[in-house]
Amino acid sequence: MPNVSTVKEFLLLGFSEVRELQLVHTALFLLVYLAALTGNLLIITVTVLDRRLHTPMYFFLRNLSVLDLCYISVTVPKSIHDSLTDKRSISFLGCATQLFLVDLFAGSELFLLMAMSHDRYVAICLPLRYELIMTNTACGKMAAASWLTGVMFGVSYSALTLSLSFCGSNLVQTFFCDVPSLLKISCSKEHIAINVSVTGGVAFGVFCFILIIVSYVRIFRAVLRMPATESRAKAFSTCLPHLAVVTVFFSAAAVDYVKPVSDSPSTLDLLVSVFYTVVPPALNPLIYSLRNRDMKAALGRVLKGRFLLPLLRDKMSVSFC
Repeated sequence: MPNVSTVKEFLLLGFSEVRELQLVHTALFLLVYLAALTGNLLIITVTVLDRRLHTPMYFFLRNLSVLDLCYISVTVPKSIHDSLTDKRSISFLGCATQLFLVDLFAGSELFLLMAMSHDRYVAICLPLRYELIMTNTACGKMAAASWLTGVMFGVSYSALTLSLSFCGSNLVQTFFCDVPSLLKISCSKEHIAINVSVTGGVAFGVFCFILIIVSYVRIFRAVLRMPATESRAKAFSTCLPHLAVVTVFFSAAAVDYVKPVSDSPSTLDLLVSVFYTVVPPALNPLIYSLRNRDMKAALGRVLKGRFLLPLLRDKMSVSFC
């Protein structure tokens, strides 16, 4: 990239300048990160070990957990480190890497959420054709398409944004490197290419969100026609939390990329960033494990088969000796 910058590093925005509040932020982010790490790792482990969960729904859920694990790890550990050390600097290369990874995982998750809603639509509305439509090949293609979409977002956004020149302020107005904040401090007068790219990304996101809403409208119509109350309750308990997290993710990301970046960043701007980078990866494991009877049963089987029995055998051998 020719003459990309005279700025050698950027400064990320902290949540507070007060030391006590910085420590509170560190504790909260650490708890959220550990919860997301534990929950997503459990989902990945359970869906791999339990053969009863080798279905399209849990295949997509496993991919979502991998994405969430990577997605939250790009921003939160860095923010925790900055609050602990009170150093908010990030190198130009580090900012470029973070920007690429955030857009990669966010773009991949966007497509994968659409694939998951399609899977639920086929399972509830077309149950007799489910195995014919949601084959292993079809699921693999959709998962590959989600990762390819993320790579395209990451490459285009990071390359176009960091091809601009940065010669003035180096304060990024959020706690990680993102496109709107970097455009705000760029010295380049022309942003046509990146504006077109962002507009295309927002349009693609709106298109995906509309398809998800259409899928769930059809799902809810089919569920309301079910004669058994238990079946309706199970379907709603699976779909409503998923739809809620999808709505939070899409709406927060859209607000962050569409709204104009203010000269003086507010707490609301930081919260919007948190709602699409931190909240979904932390909430998804709770929604798909604690509210899912199959996941809870599988977790119990895995724990009993993989951990409890070896401990019992060790105790028995010690008692006999």
